Amino acid sequence: MAPASATEASYRKDEKVFCFHHELLYEAKVIDVKPSEGDDKKTGFQYKIHYKGWKNTWDDWVPEDRLRKLSPENREMANQLRHEMLQAQRAARAQPQPVKKKAQGSTRGSEERQTSVSAAPRGQKRMRDHDLEKEEVFQNKRAVRIYMPDRLKSLLVDDWENITKNLQLVQLPSSKPAAVILDEYFAFATSTGNRNSTETDILEEVIQGLKEYFNKSLGRLLLYRFEREQFYDISTQLEQPTNDLAGKSMSEIYGGEHLLRLFVSMPELIAQTNMDIQAVNRLREELSGMTTWLSKEPQVNAFFSSVYESPGQAYIDKVKSST
Repeated sequence: MAPASATEASYRKDEKVFCFHHELLYEAKVIDVKPSEGDDKKTGFQYKIHYKGWKNTWDDWVPEDRLRKLSPENREMANQLRHEMLQAQRAARAQPQPVKKKAQGSTRGSEERQTSVSAAPRGQKRMRDHDLEKEEVFQNKRAVRIYMPDRLKSLLVDDWENITKNLQLVQLPSSKPAAVILDEYFAFATSTGNRNSTETDILEEVIQGLKEYFNKSLGRLLLYRFEREQFYDISTQLEQPTNDLAGKSMSEIYGGEHLLRLFVSMPELIAQTNMDIQAVNRLREELSGMTTWLSKEPQVNAFFSSVYESPGQAYIDKVKSST
């Protein structure tokens, strides 16, 4: 990234970015920009950022070297950093850990934050400690691992290649939409007789919650760029009273491939809820049960036999013109 000039900031107000917080990259938004002062003048500008999904109390002024453009390459880097952190956490849990008397500072611009914590008055220090505890809970939720069998991982890779490399789209509406898949899992899970009424009620809430998550996050999180024009077309059809899709939800139109993408995104979504650890663990168990069931041959054949088709050159040109 080229350094900022003396008169022009590299990032503008309201721009969406990635920002380093400790060792990880998080999605954020620039909410203010100001020239650096004092010894920091050589860095050009300071940026006030708001982390996506975090409370305003985490808003912070950061130097330019903490920011990255919101690009596919940087998103891949963010995912890789998160993957490496989880691997390190698992390795750390595998061996006894010494008791640490002092919190370690981050290697990315956190030295001054550590200094302010140690020097803060007692009341402020308690608040800082409380914030650190909240961040630890947040990170633990982000680290929730939902079991994804290799068969489903392979389907996700094929889905990615069909759309981003082959420039194809899934035919919609799906013959087996996400809502139907979830309902069939509920019927399967409750037919074994191993659940009491309370556990059945919990599963029903989970199923309804997943449908709601799917409907609300599809357009924001679950689509590749190449699919957006198709999504806009579907949304237009939903608004037409005489259309066959009128009155349907997105979970009744999109199918298994997009449901798998939701499962992949669930750790991020869970991290933004007020669920306690017990509820998070229960949800993780239910989701892992679903993915295990989905990976079996009958379900793979029934739910992931979607036909991909070329949308035509006019659609491709329209996508290119909108980027």
